[in-house]
Amino acid sequence: MTPGLLFFVVGPSGAGKDTLLDGARAALAPGGRFVFARRAITRAADAGGEAHDAVDPQTFERMARGGAFLIDWAAHGLRYGLPVSLLDDLAEGRHVVANGSRAVIAALAERLPDVVVIEITAPPEILAARIAARGRESGDVVLARLARTTPPPPASVTVVRVDNDRSPQEGIARLIAALQAQTARLRLVRLPLAAGARALAVLPRDSTVVAAADYLGPGRIDLAGRGRSVRAEVMVAEPGVVPADAVGLTAEVFDRLALPESTPVVLTRTPTPASRAALRRKIRGDTLDEAAYAQVVGDIVEGRYPDSEVAGFLVAADRSLDDAEVLALARVRARFANALRFDEPIVADKHSMGGIPGSRITMILVPIVAAHGLAIPKTSSRAITSAAGTADAMETLARVDLDADDVRRVVAAARGCIAWNGRLGHSALDDVMNAITRPLGLDSNRWSVASILSKKLAAGATHVVIDLPYGPRARIESAAEATALARLFETVGAGLGLAVEAVPTDGSAPVGRGVGPALEARDVLRVLEGDAGDMLSDLREKALRFAGRILAWDPAIGSVEAGRRRAEALLASGAAREALERIVVAQGARREPIGPGRLTRTVLAERGGVVADIDGFAIAGIARVAGAPLDKGAGIDLVARLGDTVAAGDPLFVIHANAASDLDAAAALAARSCGYTLAEEVPVVR
Repeated sequence: MTPGLLFFVVGPSGAGKDTLLDGARAALAPGGRFVFARRAITRAADAGGEAHDAVDPQTFERMARGGAFLIDWAAHGLRYGLPVSLLDDLAEGRHVVANGSRAVIAALAERLPDVVVIEITAPPEILAARIAARGRESGDVVLARLARTTPPPPASVTVVRVDNDRSPQEGIARLIAALQAQTARLRLVRLPLAAGARALAVLPRDSTVVAAADYLGPGRIDLAGRGRSVRAEVMVAEPGVVPADAVGLTAEVFDRLALPESTPVVLTRTPTPASRAALRRKIRGDTLDEAAYAQVVGDIVEGRYPDSEVAGFLVAADRSLDDAEVLALARVRARFANALRFDEPIVADKHSMGGIPGSRITMILVPIVAAHGLAIPKTSSRAITSAAGTADAMETLARVDLDADDVRRVVAAARGCIAWNGRLGHSALDDVMNAITRPLGLDSNRWSVASILSKKLAAGATHVVIDLPYGPRARIESAAEATALARLFETVGAGLGLAVEAVPTDGSAPVGRGVGPALEARDVLRVLEGDAGDMLSDLREKALRFAGRILAWDPAIGSVEAGRRRAEALLASGAAREALERIVVAQGARREPIGPGRLTRTVLAERGGVVADIDGFAIAGIARVAGAPLDKGAGIDLVARLGDTVAAGDPLFVIHANAASDLDAAAALAARSCGYTLAEEVPVVR
C-alpha cells in the first residue's frame, strides 16, 4: 500500500490556521482519506482555540519520555505534541493533517521521508489585527509574536504557501485545494529523448492520476517533490508510451530536477488564476494595483506564461501606464532583485537614458564623487545596440564582472566602482522581458522608469541623478517629453524612498570624440588628466555638471554651485584621476589597457561646408560594423564636430579596427552614409 502524506500546517500567530483547519476538516475528514491530528497541549481544555487534549506539564513530560509523541515542541510558554499513533494512519494510506511549528520541521523530516509543509500566510497588518481580536495577548506580546523568526525548512521538504488574506471561506477553499493537489502524485519516468533547451513533460493520455488533455495548450506546468521543482511544457502520449500513473521527462529536464525515477511528484498548472485574471485585465486596458502586478510579475519571472501572453501584457503596458502603476511596478520589480545594502547615509548613483554616442561621463563622475568621499557603487550595462556601454569602456582598463561581494569590497577600498550589472541579479524580470521586448521593438519610457529605479533601489542607492538626453535621434525626442519624464522619475523615486534628480540634456549630437570602448576610455583619461582640450570640452562639462549635482547632496557642500566648484577642484588637483586608479586596482587592473584598433581609415568630406548635423545612429552603426563593442579597440574617432567648417577633403572621422575585413566593411558603409550633414552656411540656432 502507498503510504499517506503528512501535511504539517505552520504559519505565524494570526495567520488563521485554526479557522482554515476547521473548515478543511469539515470538508475532508468524512471521506476517510484525510485524518486531522489532535494535539496534546499543556493548556486548559476550556482556554479557547483549537480542540485539543489538555495535559499538565508533568504528565506531558512523562508522555514525551515514554515515546508517546511523533514530535513535540515548546512555544509561547506551552508544550505541544503530536501522537505517535499517526504513523499507523500514514502506513494505512491515510493523509494526516497536523497543526505544527516551523521550528521542528527539520526534526520531523528526519523521521518521515515525505513531509509536506503547508505555510499559511497573511500580511503583517492582518496578523496584528487578528491576534489583538483574540484578546489573549497584550500589545507587547502581539509585537513579540510578529517579530518571532524561525529557521527555514530543509531544502528536501516540499513547502506550499496558502494566502489567508481574504475571507475565511476563500482561505478554507485555498487550503483544501492545496491539500488535494499534493495528493495527486505521479511517478517520475526518464524518457530516452532529448529536447535541448526546450523543457518538455509527457503525460499519458490514459493517466489514472490527472486528466492529461486538460493540460495541453500554451501554458506550462510545475512538477515538484522533495523540495525540488521544475517547469515544463506538456505533451500527451498515446497509451503505452508512459505508464498510466507516471509523468515522463526528457533527459535534460529529468537531470535538472535531479530526483530518482519513481519519485512521486505533484503536478500543478501555471500561472495562478489570480495572476491570469490580472494579466487579462491589463491587456484590456485596465489599470492594475501593486498586488495585481505582484501576481503577474511573479508568474512571469517564474516562467509560468508562454512568450505570446507576456508579449500581449507588455504591449498593453507599453500603451498605458499611469503614474501610480509605474510606482507599483517599481516596488514589485524591486522585490525580485538581489539587493545590495551599504551602511552609508548617502549612496550615490547615476543613470542615463542613453542613445548618445561617446557620452561616457560615468567614468569621470564616479572618480570625482569617490575622491570627495561619498560612496558610489555604479553598476552599468554593456552595449545592446550602441557601440559601447559604460561596462564595455571600463573593461578596457579593469575587470567589470563583479559579484555582490566584489562590489562591497571595492567600494570599501576605493569608495566607488564601475561594474557590469550582469552578475548582480538586480532585475530577474528584465532578463525575461528583454528577450521579448527587443524583437518586438517595444521601448516604453514609462516602463523604463520603473525598471531603472527598481534597479537603483536594488543596487543600494539612496540618491540618484538621471541624465535625460533629448533630440531628434535620442530615445527622448523633445525637451517637453524630457521634462515630463523628469517629473515622473522624481515622483516615483520619492514613492520608493529615493532622492532623485532628473535632468534634461541636449542629445542632438555625440559627446566627446571617441565612439567605441577603448576610444571612449581614452577620452575619459584625457579629461581626468587635464588634457581635454576643445575637442573634449563637452564631455568634461557634462561630467562636472552631474558630479556637482551629486556632491550637492552632501550637507557639507549644500548647493549645486558649491558642488560644481568642488568637482572642478577634485578634477584639477588630480584627485579624481587617483580615485579612478584606486577603483581600477580594486576591481582588478588589466596588465595592459586595451587601446584603439591599430588599423585605421579616414573618412573625408566630399565637399566644403559647415557641419549642421551628426547622425549618432549612423556613427554608432559604422563603429559596430568595425567591430565594436566586442572588439574593444574598434570604433570611430570624430574629427569634425557640430558647427565646424570643413573644406572638401578634410577629415570628418577616423575608423579604427583590428581586422582588415571589418575596416573595409565599415569604410564601405561610411561611403554610403557617413552620418554628417554639411550646410553652406552656419545654421541659425533658434
